[in-house]
Amino acid sequence: MSLPPFSAFLEQHRVDVYRFLVATVGPQHADDCFQETFLAALRAYPRLDPGTNLRAWILTIAGRKAIDHGRRARRAVPMAVLPERALPASPDGEPGLWRAVRELPPMQRAAIAHRYVLDLSYREVAEALGCSEEAARASAHEGRKRLRERLASMREDA
Repeated sequence: MSLPPFSAFLEQHRVDVYRFLVATVGPQHADDCFQETFLAALRAYPRLDPGTNLRAWILTIAGRKAIDHGRRARRAVPMAVLPERALPASPDGEPGLWRAVRELPPMQRAAIAHRYVLDLSYREVAEALGCSEEAARASAHEGRKRLRERLASMREDA
């Protein structure tokens, strides 16, 4: 079995990758991360083993690009500037749920996006994250728990 041409590979996986990135980095940064993901994939594609699970491979790259984006986006903010329990402003009117998802730790955020945005099984989530199925379940569980708590506090503040 041989790898499909890169253009066919891109066409087959672009929607899932983009949906994942919108969920993890937001619509305003998804395009940049999408381009970074497929540029990295293009460089590595010729060296891939023909038996590689291409979907898991590209989603792993996308997850790493989302984490890289999060690292670049973090900036120290003086405490005096932030009101107590404030959420970041959302200039594009983005729903609070997606802001809350992006506030999760990287593994929880990726597990939530893979499981509930891309509708992957826990086995597939584990493969994409490079962890055990149990760890994928735990990350998704903890992420859901944090999201419930965060959304409850947002409702109380409203």
